[in-house]
Formats: sequence, C-alpha cells, structure tokens
Amino acid sequence: MSATSGRRPSGKQQDRRRRITELVMAEGSLRIDDLVATVGASAMTVYRDLADLESQGLVHRNRGYVSAASSLLYEAASEYRMQQNEAEKDELAAAAAELIEPGQALVLDDSTTGVYLARRLPERAPLTVVTNHRGVFGELAAHQGVHLISIGGDYLPWADAFVGGMALDALRGLRVDLAVMSVSAVTDGICCYPQQEMVQIKKAMLAAASRRVLYVDHTKFRRRALHTVAPAEEFDMVIVDSATPDAEIEVLVQRGATVRRTGEIHPETSKKDLATTGPSSNGAAGVQGAGRA
Repeated sequence: MSATSGRRPSGKQQDRRRRITELVMAEGSLRIDDLVATVGASAMTVYRDLADLESQGLVHRNRGYVSAASSLLYEAASEYRMQQNEAEKDELAAAAAELIEPGQALVLDDSTTGVYLARRLPERAPLTVVTNHRGVFGELAAHQGVHLISIGGDYLPWADAFVGGMALDALRGLRVDLAVMSVSAVTDGICCYPQQEMVQIKKAMLAAASRRVLYVDHTKFRRRALHTVAPAEEFDMVIVDSATPDAEIEVLVQRGATVRRTGEIHPETSKKDLATTGPSSNGAAGVQGAGRA
C-alpha cells in the first residue's frame, strides 16, 4: 500500500516506481532532476514516488540526490536485498545448514541469507529457532518440527525485523547452541553494520550463543559500514562464498579466524571443527527441549 496516498498504487504507478528503483540501484546515486528527465514524468509525480519508496526503505533522499545502495549510514531494504546475490546466498545457506544438528537451538538475525537458510531447516528438525526477522519466521511457521520463538519489539519496515529494548530484553533471557548471522560489510577483518539499533541486536544474539557462525558473500568485502559488530575472529567459523578473493580470506586467517569456503563445508569434519575450535567462551547452554513444536 502506498504510504503517501493510503491507496494501493495502480499498475502504471507500480511500473514507474519499479523503473525508478532499478535506475537508482544501477547507478548507486542519482540527481533527482536527472531521474525526472529520464523517467519522463512530472517532478511532482517523481517526488511522490520517491517519498513512497523511501517510506519502504528502498531509497534515501538527501539534498537533491537519491541513493539506494547500502552506505555507511544505511542498509538497503530487506525487499531489495532478497533479490540480490541470490545464488551466493543459497550457496552460503546450504553450507551453514550442514553445521546444524537435530535437537539444537539456534538464533537467526535479520540478514536475508537467513531466509535462504530457514528454507533448509525443516530437513534438520527437530529444532528450536529464535529470530527477530519476519521473513525467517514466515518460512518456518508451518513446519511442525520447528519450535519457533519470535523476538518482538519495535518493527522496522525496511529491515522486516524487530529491534529495541523489548527485543534486547528477550534475547538476554535466552541461551542457544548456535548463532548464525551476516553483516553489511567486512573491513580489515572487522564485521560492521550501518545502523546502531541493529548492531545491538546482533551483539545480544552473539552473547546468547555457545557457538557463532558468520556467513558473508564476496561483495561484503567491498563495502563499508559505520558501526562495529565484532571482529571476525570472535566467530567460531566464518563461511565465505566461492568467489571470495584469497587476499580477503588471508586477512581473516591472519587475525585468527577459522574460515571455510562453501565448498569446504563437509558435515562431519565441519561440525567437529565448530565443536572444538574457536573463541566462544561465554558458557551459554543450549535451550532445553529444543525442537518440540
């Protein structure tokens, strides 16, 4: 539904807004005047479209420019991220799924890769899955073998996830076997995210978990973000996709991180690695009764 009009956009409006989104995503940043000329609609119409797209978290306007790409200050909307690097996300999700054993309790963050992982979890049931992401919850809600715990709080439409004090309090009261998450950027071995409110949630998830897994595709190493989540070596395992440059992996290894490419994840050896290596020492115990629907 359109945030500006209160009515569902017409087919023509949807097509125009889709084109605007595609143009901005392709360029990264555009002058709004140039966008008006390219689209061929009136300036008032384009500004209305941009206001609606901004309310959905798809674009950001600033002093005559419009931007859609993730930046130091903004993460792109979940709806857009779900359509990006789909093959890489599925590759990472398949590898992460090999580390999960029936009976475990795990927490998944707001990353869209988590939605791809959620699609693979029923075959690992029984499981308990804790999440603040509505997309992950939706993927698992119909599966009887998965005990779902939804972390509520303040809803962020652009992230399709819940944050805030209520969410933090809920996470602080839980202990799980495994946290699996992603971040917006990995810079010099430091995992970062643009928004502080989401960083707080991710840190609380890490604190609640006995073991921690990070999965990131190769594009995350080309990005920058404002706030630190954790150094890569604080994860028990870092999973990278097959296109990740050797130089980036070497940076992580030199910091002391355990890094595996997706093709190197083998069920028995990788589960053993996760159980016996890594820095986790918070003493978190698995949620009792995991997997009961």
